[in-house]
Amino acid sequence: MDAGGLVSYGPSLPEMFRRAAFYVDRILNGAKPADLPVEQPTKFEMVLNLKAAKALGLANPQSLLLRADQVIQ
Repeated sequence: MDAGGLVSYGPSLPEMFRRAAFYVDRILNGAKPADLPVEQPTKFEMVLNLKAAKALGLANPQSLLLRADQVIQ
């Protein structure tokens, strides 16, 4: 987003790393990888770049700004 993207929406990387560490811990403590459940991300983040929106002449609804986890000025 810092390079000029308009909007980004995807899984939270820090949360995914935390869950990966949980799996590594269980495997190192003797759990079989095949016995561990597959998980999908549960936390998502939205980042808005207002500078890119302004350059494109787009309006930014207040509701969208309130839902964003991070807003880049």
